[in-house]
Amino acid sequence: MTDGEPTVTVGDHEVHGVGLDAETRCTHYASERDVVAIRFGCCDTYYPCFRCHAAVADHDATPIPEAEFDDPGVLCGVCGTALTVRSYLECDHECPACGAAFNPGCVAHHDRYFDRG
Repeated sequence: MTDGEPTVTVGDHEVHGVGLDAETRCTHYASERDVVAIRFGCCDTYYPCFRCHAAVADHDATPIPEAEFDDPGVLCGVCGTALTVRSYLECDHECPACGAAFNPGCVAHHDRYFDRG
């Protein structure tokens, strides 16, 4: 288990979770490439993963609806850039702003974060 903070500020955004480091890694996902946080549609709050949302939030998670895919929805934990959902989904696992590598395994959980209708 990571001994991190429950809230970190990355760029201009607060990220909530369990055991967070300065680049949004959490207790649940802490590899070198686990450096994104997702804005949950239910609360407009950034969390590194669905497990952090379940542990910290007082409500059920709701993914970002497709109608909001052109709005900021994913935060790069390395440079603090807020990416639109669409740009994140099209970025080939690399931050378009700073080049940081994102975990390609996150694709397995996209349905928890992004509602494609």
